[in-house]
Amino acid sequence: MVTDNLPKAVVYKNGTLLFLDQTKLPLKVIYEEQHTKEQIYDSIKMLKVRGAPAIGIAGAYGLIVSVKKYINEPVDNFIINLKKTGEYLNSSRPTAVNLSWAVNRIIKKAESCICNSSYELWYELEKEADNIYNEDKDICANIGKYGAELIYDNFGILTHCNAGALAVSELGTALAPIYKALNEGKSFRVYADETRPLLQGARLTSYELKATGADVTLICDNMAAYAMSKGLIDMVIVGCDRVAANGDTANKIGTMNVAVLADYFKIPFYVACPSSTFDNMTLTGNDIVIEQRNSREVTHFGGIQTAPDNMKVLNPAFDVTPNELITGFITEYGIIKPPYIINLENILHKSRKYL
Repeated sequence: MVTDNLPKAVVYKNGTLLFLDQTKLPLKVIYEEQHTKEQIYDSIKMLKVRGAPAIGIAGAYGLIVSVKKYINEPVDNFIINLKKTGEYLNSSRPTAVNLSWAVNRIIKKAESCICNSSYELWYELEKEADNIYNEDKDICANIGKYGAELIYDNFGILTHCNAGALAVSELGTALAPIYKALNEGKSFRVYADETRPLLQGARLTSYELKATGADVTLICDNMAAYAMSKGLIDMVIVGCDRVAANGDTANKIGTMNVAVLADYFKIPFYVACPSSTFDNMTLTGNDIVIEQRNSREVTHFGGIQTAPDNMKVLNPAFDVTPNELITGFITEYGIIKPPYIINLENILHKSRKYL
């Protein structure tokens, strides 16, 4: 696969947990070993590890690493500390459902296990975290397979933020169809929005695609309309962090702008995501909690102040794209089309998280 030489977002081996510090990309590839719940919380909060599936994996492994110090305590005490630590890690990024999904899956596994000691239970939880990682690899491969069927030679594809190999176990969600199509020998162009204010498109998506040999062009966020008006874009594929029961979708700020433009120019707009991102407990996009981030991300650029002192700033990390602007969801089970409130529910019944 063309992504084989890309660095992994999360590495876990022999009890050691490493996160790729993505704030240093594309200039440096640096891994940081994770030891405590506070360090793991900060790594997720500060976007050293990011991307909905990746922070789910990070949360699962981070939880078991954080509670290993309790393996000599009684099982009941171990589970109490596990739940407290899980709640703490979940609070690091409230919008992405994959984090709470993975952490809660570890907790449910602990509650259902019949183990004689916390030591034995911890190793069962380690296996469950490995399962989450390996399942994500298979899911991304299937998203790539189904999504690649939508890509034709000479297509122009626009993507926003980063939903590639750096955001998952490997391969990606939004970029998985692109990598699969490249492997199949298809010839097409990719346009990557820079994605202000933290430039995940410029720093991460462009880095990934260029390293894999894709024909990628970087554009500023406010150039998407121009590119569409000139006939350069044939489809849009983005990832997401949470999908409400009606199909409203939270993704990186600026995604809704792209969806509105795609609708105006009659360009298909697809969301690529695992079924674990579907949240039927959240009825509509109005119910999705949107993370608000530090104003300095907007008032400073590359460490240099670019706005007046004491400037008021609005800095939501995500926006919500209304379901009616979404052509379809590319999932591990195939491409889901409207009516979403029915078809997403059907997918949830197939999903492993409900088995």
